[in-house]
Amino acid sequence: MEKIAVLIPCYNESKTIAKVINDFKEVLPGAFIYVYDNNSTDNTDGIAKEAGAIVRYERQQGKGQVIRRMFSEINARCYIIVDGDNTYSVSEAKKMVSLILEENYDMVIGDRLSLTYFTENKRLFHNSGNKLVRNMINFFFNVNLHDIMTGYRAFSPSFVKLFPVISEGFEIETEMTIHALDKHFAIKEIPIHYQDRPEGSFSKLSTYSDGIKVLKTIFTLFKEYRPMKFFSWLALLLFLIAIGLFVPVLIDFLQTGLVPRFPTLIVSVFFALASINSFFSGLILEGIALKEKKFFEIQKNMFLLNYYQGC
Repeated sequence: MEKIAVLIPCYNESKTIAKVINDFKEVLPGAFIYVYDNNSTDNTDGIAKEAGAIVRYERQQGKGQVIRRMFSEINARCYIIVDGDNTYSVSEAKKMVSLILEENYDMVIGDRLSLTYFTENKRLFHNSGNKLVRNMINFFFNVNLHDIMTGYRAFSPSFVKLFPVISEGFEIETEMTIHALDKHFAIKEIPIHYQDRPEGSFSKLSTYSDGIKVLKTIFTLFKEYRPMKFFSWLALLLFLIAIGLFVPVLIDFLQTGLVPRFPTLIVSVFFALASINSFFSGLILEGIALKEKKFFEIQKNMFLLNYYQGC
């Protein structure tokens, strides 16, 4: 089993991939460096081979698809994932590895947002998008993480091999973070320096379409991992709507003894019933989610037992 594996998902990064590979060869000379090419058309794979990386391919388009294949194919004691665009400083790579191998963290997050990201990044909607995603995750899951969507992370084997990749694209970082939070993996953030892409290198992330996918992923996973909270808030909203519709009907009834707004009363009752249904749906799904968490803990313990027996 390899001790350290550096995994670099790439799509048309010919201008920067050699620099990223050489930087990691210098900082982590014993690491195995893998470049997974995702249908590049600019000879990214050829340049990566010349730089000394092990090049493999994922034909299904999307970063999530690439990471799914990486995690299934590579066995190591520590995994580092980094984008091939040369925007992340590799100077903290040794520290990230140490936190995984020596201090038993499961995910080490390279936090761009606490240092240079907002001054280096030139796409303003990316700045506001990162803040929005961070605030939503922290609010929904009651944590205080600084960078949710960074592409620079280190992982333990238990996280990599037990992570069920659902996302196909750039929402994969959000999914990894939420999964780690829900399954009680040990998370550590360390600030890293971020620099903007060099001239002629372009981001593959679509501000609007990928942003919508990220938001959809947050709400979907929040519903699945915290169903009681999700459906309780929904139940409260429906109940407030029901009250808002019912109060004018009640006032009319108290004043005239009649119910002239009978359709409004029916709609109010409908929202009240929907509120009750939402609450009990959350209650039932919460029980299912707790059972799934217990089953996952059993899987994790079995994995760790087999892993350490094999070391």
